[in-house]
Amino acid sequence: MSDVIAAIATGKSPCAIGILRLSGSGCAEIAGKVFTLDCGKPLSEIPNRKLMLGSLHDRQGRTIDQAMAVYCRAPHSYTGEDTVELQCHGSPAMLAAGLEALLSSGARQAGPGEFTKRAFLNGQLDLTQAEAVIDLIDAETADAAANAAGQLGGALLRKIDPLYDELTNLCSHFHAVLDYPDEDIEDFGLQELADTLHASAAALQEMLATYERGRHLKHGVKAVLLGRPNAGKSSLLNALAGYERVIVTDIAGTTRDTVEEPVRLGSVLLRLTDTAGIRNAGDRIEALGVARSEAAAREAELAIFVCDGSEPLTEEDQRAITAAKAAPHALAVVNKSDLNACMSADELPFDTVIRLSARTGENLSQLQQTIEQWFAGNNSCDGSILTNARQFGAISHAAEAISRAESALRRGITPDAIVTDVEDAMQSLGEVTGRTVREDITNRIFERFCVGK
Repeated sequence: MSDVIAAIATGKSPCAIGILRLSGSGCAEIAGKVFTLDCGKPLSEIPNRKLMLGSLHDRQGRTIDQAMAVYCRAPHSYTGEDTVELQCHGSPAMLAAGLEALLSSGARQAGPGEFTKRAFLNGQLDLTQAEAVIDLIDAETADAAANAAGQLGGALLRKIDPLYDELTNLCSHFHAVLDYPDEDIEDFGLQELADTLHASAAALQEMLATYERGRHLKHGVKAVLLGRPNAGKSSLLNALAGYERVIVTDIAGTTRDTVEEPVRLGSVLLRLTDTAGIRNAGDRIEALGVARSEAAAREAELAIFVCDGSEPLTEEDQRAITAAKAAPHALAVVNKSDLNACMSADELPFDTVIRLSARTGENLSQLQQTIEQWFAGNNSCDGSILTNARQFGAISHAAEAISRAESALRRGITPDAIVTDVEDAMQSLGEVTGRTVREDITNRIFERFCVGK
């Protein structure tokens, strides 16, 4: 990591502010070749973390912007290295010219995520924090952003570290007794092992239990609207989306393919799919649309059956009901409540039936409240919710290893075999945060028991 990397740190669209970022030893000298301070000082000599006014130049030496520069010296920077940021106006053409000048002056184009990677390698961030950076950038709801910000602040690390430390203490105690029998070290007890394993298993299961909510926070809930033609599915999608996303007419079969739209209902993000009306198709194209509708229902976590409350139920409604009931969560919407009712909610085989009008907006809030109750959960979005599949997989592996250790202990297996499973669990937890198992255990032995004094 001795080379200097540079990149445009802001988006590619025109905006008020654009940032050119450099990191690495010598970055101030390279930036100083294309940025001259109004005060006349070399950029490498400006005060730490103080914005200074100057001019940015292109490869030909032409002034292309009046901008600000800030120099953060190692280790007190995001990457832990010397860093420079040039805060410019947000013209993509100007930023590209500025970056080209920096690269011509000795910097290297940064790779994807390389600034954050350097922050991790330099100990500024652990892996949970590094992965939270991209989660924060990609957050589509306030809850998702709050949880990512909590992880960036170390909330998940604060849950894993004490657990990892307890397992490290357990293993280091065992190895110390085994490897240094002549030292005055307290005997390794099976009760200590049992208690630690039990507490660890409970803590891991508590973390794993948050993942479903975390997956919904990060990716949204896959939801589908099902019903016969002209039941009001597309009107409902438009009402929930807040704009005319789908064409709506009184002609049956207007929607002939699936249409997906992200819809925020309070704190829940739905990946909501409108579908072709389910009926006996009149042509091959409509038949393909109906088949896609039923396939979308099989893949959905939430199915919303929509029927026209101003008309009696039909065989086509029954076919849509069957498709909707296959989803893990399903509810019925009796649409067109602004018209005379021709059916009762008791006729529908759903635990939750909501009568509303997609046209007027009546009772849309009840639909939102119901979906929030199902998917928002009671978890506080403070960073302790698992949203990352890699982290979930590693913690699941750790939980399995602890479960094996508990089972072995109950069967009377010798502690050395049990500790092998404990170390396997630690390896998996280390994969979450970036710690190294064997080095940590070795260091803990010498730190805690003063062996070889």
